[in-house]
Amino acid sequence: MAPRKRSGRGMSAIFCCFRGSDHPEITYRLRNGSNFALPTIEPAWPMPPVEELDIKFTELVDELDLPDKHREAMFALPAEKKWQIYCSKKKEQEENKGATSWPEFYIDQLNSMAARRTLLALEQEDEEERSKTIESLKTALRTQPMRFVTRFIDLDGLTCILNFLKSMDYEISESRIHTSLIGCIKALMNNSQGRAHVLAHPESINVIAQSLSTENIKTKVAVLEIMGAVCLVPGGHRKVLASMLHYQKYASERTRFQTLVNDLDRNTGRYRDEVSLKTAIMSFINAVLSQGAGEDSLDFRLHLRYEFLMLGIQPIIDKLRGHDNSTLDRHLDFFEVLRNEDELQISRKFDTIHIETKSANQMFDLVRKKLSHTEAYPHFMSILHHCLQMPYKRGGSTVQYWLLLDRIVQQIVIQNDKGLDPDVSPLENFNVKHVVRMLVNENEVKQWKEQAEKMRKEHNELQQKFEKKERECDTKTQEKEEMMQTLNKMKEKLEKESSEHKAAKQQVADLTTQIHDLSMRAVQAAVPSGPSGPPGAPGGPLPPPPPGGGLLPPPPPMGVPPPPPPPPPPGGPPPPPGPPPLGGMPPPPGAPQGLALKKKNIPEPKNPLKSFNWSKLPENKLIGTLWSDVDDVRVFKELDLQDIERTFSAYQRQQDFFGNTNGRQKEVDSNDDTLSSKQKIKELSVIDGRRAQNCNILLSRLKLSNEEIKRAILSMDEQEDLPKDMLEQLLKFIPEKSDIDLLEEHKHELDRMAKADRFLFEMSRISHYQQRLQSLYFKKKFAERVAEVKPKVEAIRSASKELLQSRSLKQLLEVVLAFGNYMNKGQRGNAYGFKISSLNKIADTKSSIDKNITLLHYLITVLEKKYPKVVSLHDQLSSISDAAKVNMTELEKEINTLRSGLKAVESEMEYQKSQPPVPGDKFVSVVGQFITVAGFSFSDVEDLLVEAKELFSKVVKYFGEDPLKMQPDEFFGIFDQFIQAFAEAKQENENIRKRKEEEERRARMEAQLKEQRERERKSRKAKENSEEGGEFDDLVSALRSGEVFDKDLSKLKRNRKRINSQVTENTRERPVTKLNC
Repeated sequence: MAPRKRSGRGMSAIFCCFRGSDHPEITYRLRNGSNFALPTIEPAWPMPPVEELDIKFTELVDELDLPDKHREAMFALPAEKKWQIYCSKKKEQEENKGATSWPEFYIDQLNSMAARRTLLALEQEDEEERSKTIESLKTALRTQPMRFVTRFIDLDGLTCILNFLKSMDYEISESRIHTSLIGCIKALMNNSQGRAHVLAHPESINVIAQSLSTENIKTKVAVLEIMGAVCLVPGGHRKVLASMLHYQKYASERTRFQTLVNDLDRNTGRYRDEVSLKTAIMSFINAVLSQGAGEDSLDFRLHLRYEFLMLGIQPIIDKLRGHDNSTLDRHLDFFEVLRNEDELQISRKFDTIHIETKSANQMFDLVRKKLSHTEAYPHFMSILHHCLQMPYKRGGSTVQYWLLLDRIVQQIVIQNDKGLDPDVSPLENFNVKHVVRMLVNENEVKQWKEQAEKMRKEHNELQQKFEKKERECDTKTQEKEEMMQTLNKMKEKLEKESSEHKAAKQQVADLTTQIHDLSMRAVQAAVPSGPSGPPGAPGGPLPPPPPGGGLLPPPPPMGVPPPPPPPPPPGGPPPPPGPPPLGGMPPPPGAPQGLALKKKNIPEPKNPLKSFNWSKLPENKLIGTLWSDVDDVRVFKELDLQDIERTFSAYQRQQDFFGNTNGRQKEVDSNDDTLSSKQKIKELSVIDGRRAQNCNILLSRLKLSNEEIKRAILSMDEQEDLPKDMLEQLLKFIPEKSDIDLLEEHKHELDRMAKADRFLFEMSRISHYQQRLQSLYFKKKFAERVAEVKPKVEAIRSASKELLQSRSLKQLLEVVLAFGNYMNKGQRGNAYGFKISSLNKIADTKSSIDKNITLLHYLITVLEKKYPKVVSLHDQLSSISDAAKVNMTELEKEINTLRSGLKAVESEMEYQKSQPPVPGDKFVSVVGQFITVAGFSFSDVEDLLVEAKELFSKVVKYFGEDPLKMQPDEFFGIFDQFIQAFAEAKQENENIRKRKEEEERRARMEAQLKEQRERERKSRKAKENSEEGGEFDDLVSALRSGEVFDKDLSKLKRNRKRINSQVTENTRERPVTKLNC
């Protein structure tokens, strides 16, 4: 059967006459093969300059994804013909622009069809419609521009096809739909990008191979043609072999090629279908044997062919000669010639004419002769000897031993020098070259292992030392950084205090000067200015100075009200009134306390609305809050009040709304702990047995001697020998007074003491051992505790600032206030503010037209339209979530713990200063430095806490709440809960919007599909005539006809004649089949 010649994608027989030397006329090919020349088509647009035409024509050719030969022919055309082709192609694309030109449409259809897995519930028309849709996809993949294929790949259309193939039931697998799906894959592989995508897909070839289980001959032929052509593609041969192994498991076959050999021997009674299937099978078998690693490796070809011979393919091939079909005979000839050539090559290896692979004796004799008098012969005899000892029972697992031996030998034969298997590995992770190299010299390997073990131990020791030094460096670096930070803070604080001191000193000097000046004025004012003295008795005392003159009386102390003014002299004017009370002018009699608030002009809804369950803020608590600056009346100008009334009406029918800690580690086995009790010398133990056992476990984990532990405690662990967790455990084993008394009684038997007893005795000799250990533990944990506390304080501080400074939050509250005043009537309405806890009640008010929509959803919709900046509220309040987790009581408790621990360390340092120095004792120097740094770090935390409390109190008052009754976790928790609900409602709105858009898109596609249906039906016949093939189609055609093997077949025939002329004919059990030359 001659292959049908095809040309580039989507072009109507453009290349049908490229073989001549002249430039071709554009012709259309009819079904009967006759051609007729079209009259000259006048382009719809004037031809552009040559440079612009070349650019546009290059884009068109790139879209067609043509082979190099056809590309050169296209570019060789005259400019007029290029422009004519370009215009006709663009016009065709415009006409086909519709729903069916979108890959999304076909992918949706494939997914929909895959969901309906059976044809039983379908009418005949539905089945035809599904088949037409898939055929339309196959045509589109061949004829549409390259961007269609690219888009189809990007949307993972191949996976949709494969999923449909995997989910088919029996009826669909035997229908035309199955054949069309395989045709879609074949069409996708017709260009380089699609072919690369199919080969790169991890499941594509395996799923295609599964289709061999169908009884539909056309489907089987299409599958075999694809897989045979894949064998010819670089990297495809091994994928095909792996897919056949996958099919063996899928179909529960004994071997991977069982189905192919069975189909090759089956008679269907339909000559054309039977010949077509058997030709496809033989072309596939020849491709498997001669391509991939089989091109160069004789061993690999023999390995694969033996699988077919074991299945009895040779008698079937002899029988196939009776079909008398030239194409089939061509494939049979190639199989026979290639087999004879390979058998001659393997025969020459053993210096013989022919090897009868069915004779075990002949094969054994050949191997024995070949290995005789070689170093390998003893190993060959050893193999035979051990084969005699293999189990020979019938049934059971006996055959598995021979299968293992068979697979090992197979892998030794076919694995290449690089350790790669051209076929699927009979044994995984079995590298023959590596194993052989290991067996070269076992003694060397043993020595290398011992040397490696020694080096591994040395490496572990060095690694431990390195980690210890690294911990020391990290600790010192951290201490240095903390010291530098503390010094910088001290410097800033000193500079600040110095400047304040100078300012205070200057102020004192100025005040002293003023007092001196005032004193001089007072003295001068006291001297009589006239000749006559003041009235009074002569020689009597001077009267007191008038109230306006002399020294000023001292000001009243802070917090004490000024004294009342003196009574007026007789006949004088009345005294001025005293200062007004704090807070401004006194209210007039009978006026209500607080602001003089005017009644709001709130629009009234025409119909009753659902109420918003908020808590009004009393008017007398509005002073100093943000509500005094909020004006919700102006919001009513922006709101669509009719829409609110419609959405939240009290009576309306439903309709569419939218257009801790880790557990401790388990203790070590008691076997390690009891080794010390099995010593030859009886040990002395006076402390509690359980306590001693736990102490031994601790010491074994610590891996330090008593002297090293003592040195570490005295030096405050400068070498970082004691981790924090070990210090915490050591605090549990402080020697008690009863333990010390008992140990003192037996101190003369120190050598006999048990390990735990001796440890406690040694530690009890350290002065203030418990206080030292506690101080060391506090020192190591201080930075960690500060790092835990500081972020909590910072969270309260930052969250308070964010709430005070957020304009979006203020705008949001203004809009919510307007909503509430509009929706609520009577005493619940006409509010000037509301409690912040009401924010979390917004979602409780549901729409009367859609129960899934709440007032919060509607509020977000309004904000997105009118106040878009408010929608990003969560970005401005990023610290709220952390602040909502802070409990002030627990925070103050943690800070008090730090304060008391710091004081305890200071007290211990004062005590150690008063004690005589001990060699190696560095407590005073180390702890003194620590207290300096820690004191400033702690004071910094305290300052932050004071600032955070002030800001928190301010923000609570700002929102009209009582700071004495509101804790941070409760206050910030309200905002945190609202922000989360706000984000969730916003996402739900987005989901609803996307869902609606998707429904509209689907409806639009269906409408366009309906409009394009008639046009597509009219143009389908023309497209079928103009279907253009590609490289993959050419490959399949060459494989089907056997052209791909012509070169190899001619070469093998020449070799065969030359060999036959040199050797004499010997008798054989199977005569060489005559070739149909």
